[in-house]
Amino acid sequence: MTDFDFELFVIGAGSGGVRAARTAANLGIRVAIAEDRHLGGTCVNVGCVPKKLFVYASHFREDFEAAQGFGWSLSEPGFDWPRLLSQKDRELERLRGIYGSLLDKSGVTLIEGRATLLDAHTVQVGETRYRSERILIATGGKPFIPDFPGNEHVADSDDMFALDKLPKRLLIVGGGYIAVEFAGIMHGMGVNTKLCYRGEQILRGFDHDVRAFAAQEMRKKGIDILLNTNIKSVTRTESGYEAHTDRNQIVEADLILYATGRKPNTAGLGLSELGVALTENGEIVVDDRYQSNIPSIYALGDVTGELNLTPVATAEAMALVNTLYTDKPTSVDYDYIPTAVFSQPNIGTVGLTESEAKERYSDIEIYKSVFTPMKHTLSGLDEKTMMKMIVRKSTDRVLGIHMVGPEAGEIIQGMAVAIRAGATKAVFDSTIGIHPTAAEEFVTMRKSVG
Repeated sequence: MTDFDFELFVIGAGSGGVRAARTAANLGIRVAIAEDRHLGGTCVNVGCVPKKLFVYASHFREDFEAAQGFGWSLSEPGFDWPRLLSQKDRELERLRGIYGSLLDKSGVTLIEGRATLLDAHTVQVGETRYRSERILIATGGKPFIPDFPGNEHVADSDDMFALDKLPKRLLIVGGGYIAVEFAGIMHGMGVNTKLCYRGEQILRGFDHDVRAFAAQEMRKKGIDILLNTNIKSVTRTESGYEAHTDRNQIVEADLILYATGRKPNTAGLGLSELGVALTENGEIVVDDRYQSNIPSIYALGDVTGELNLTPVATAEAMALVNTLYTDKPTSVDYDYIPTAVFSQPNIGTVGLTESEAKERYSDIEIYKSVFTPMKHTLSGLDEKTMMKMIVRKSTDRVLGIHMVGPEAGEIIQGMAVAIRAGATKAVFDSTIGIHPTAAEEFVTMRKSVG
């Protein structure tokens, strides 16, 4: 051990890296963590946190409109984009301070700068080299923009959190989480928003009813969705930009956001030079203990190509530390992981989609309900909620629950506990609902639709 400066050197101070570093340090392990940007990584700085704050901000316009149906008289509301940015920045600075404090109190050595690997046990940051028994790569992901004529004119999701001013016309290219969420955010802030996706429906990988229902509700709110459409090129004009599609359309916009996926942030770390096995996409290949083909080098979170979710990265960090430094080796169960899309309306989901369930089992029952939320019986807004439950008939076990509607993420979190516990449809049916709530619909659906 005298040959090593540290027992664990973590590269990347995002959610997974920080959790691994401080948890290991709390066990008495000598830990360093290197970060070349901001503490907290994507989630705190250009992901989950500022995105959710923007979702809140963008929904007020609709809330003001809905309030009139409940007797409120309001003057014309105004929106101050620079003030929102200032408030957002202040909150992120507070959170970064918390991350720094947690690392400091745990005894983790924080090293600021870009880290690169020189060999299986040596990391260089600036002019300084550090020797470590183990090295953990937790550098997360970054936005991916494909190569096409004019791609230098487009923005990525990181850019959206620091725009000087809001565009009047926005074109979003993509159909996943980020594209759909920013479509709702920008539309809610008064931006004329179009979404262009190359596939036949947005939100690939989600249940087909969720995908269709979400698109329907987004269109009702005024978001224009162009499906089966590719962008061939982007050109700059005197008034903004033009996107030329493969359907001979020209879409004019003041800003074009490419939300076409993310890729692992592994370039420039010295991994390929060292012989660390990488996929074609740049993901680090690891085993079920998060160990690469080089025994002293580990990786977790978005750089490994597993589920790109913050809670998954932190769970992997806990599992890794327990496995390496305690007598209780653990692993992460990737089944029944809940997730939410903070679109408008919100999407929450856990478990199998209908198509996944039918691929595995021949005896599937589907329960589904579409209704007007109680709030909108007076608000005057034309927004519906959809709930869906997938059950295996022979065992009565609930295999999947999906929701599109207000607070879907909050509701599905509780449902995920029941799903992981193996709840049956009979258990749901015997549970007394909380009235009046939307969530009670999950324990009152009785008639199978197929």
